[in-house]
Amino acid sequence: MFLFDEVDFVQTQNLPLGDLWYFLPFGYLLTILIETPILLIGLSSKLTFRHRLMCGVWLTACTYPIVVLVLPTIFLGEPRWLYLLVAETFAPVAECFLFWLAFRGRGTLPSFEWIRSFVAIVVANLASFAVGELLNFYRWFGLF
Repeated sequence: MFLFDEVDFVQTQNLPLGDLWYFLPFGYLLTILIETPILLIGLSSKLTFRHRLMCGVWLTACTYPIVVLVLPTIFLGEPRWLYLLVAETFAPVAECFLFWLAFRGRGTLPSFEWIRSFVAIVVANLASFAVGELLNFYRWFGLF
């Protein structure tokens, strides 16, 4: 048995789609509240404050609906660890790619700044995942 299958968590991928739509705005706001400060600090300082702030809202807006609505539908009835593996890999990889697409043509970021920014995106995603797991562990998601 896998670690995430043993714990009695609300299994997001097994919730009815209507519940996931209801949860979407709350989870999105919580996620940007967690990830945006990390991105403001961690993204390249060569980007303006406005660009870094925009990334905190925009990157999550692009990936969060897929993680909350699409992937749970695909992994309905599957083990939680499989859903988490795909969802928590997809989000930072997609956000790094979107970040690269948005800022690649500016020529303002040297290699180490790209790496710094990608690390910040991954750390922000890990932080929001950890907070989500803590809230799930204490059954706060049952409020929705």
